[in-house]
Amino acid sequence: MKEKMDYSGASEVDVAYRILTEGGHSIHYRDLIMEVIKRKHRPVQSLPATISEIYTLINMDSRFSYAGENQWGLSEWEPQETGKTSSRRRS
Repeated sequence: MKEKMDYSGASEVDVAYRILTEGGHSIHYRDLIMEVIKRKHRPVQSLPATISEIYTLINMDSRFSYAGENQWGLSEWEPQETGKTSSRRRS
């Protein structure tokens, strides 16, 4: 049986990190933030303001990386190719 974690004392970014670590894959930013709010039992007066606040915190934390298509993953995961090509050519 999975032990229920108490996230009340954890920061939003620590909870987001835990969610991504447990899932093992990138998650759409809105789904990630909604799960953070749910796990922290955080009261929300303005959902857009709360989403913006948590998104900014995640964006500023080097543990997270933007995975494209509005998804966030962890920097420690191997980054996927974004379609950019190197300007250097091998001979």
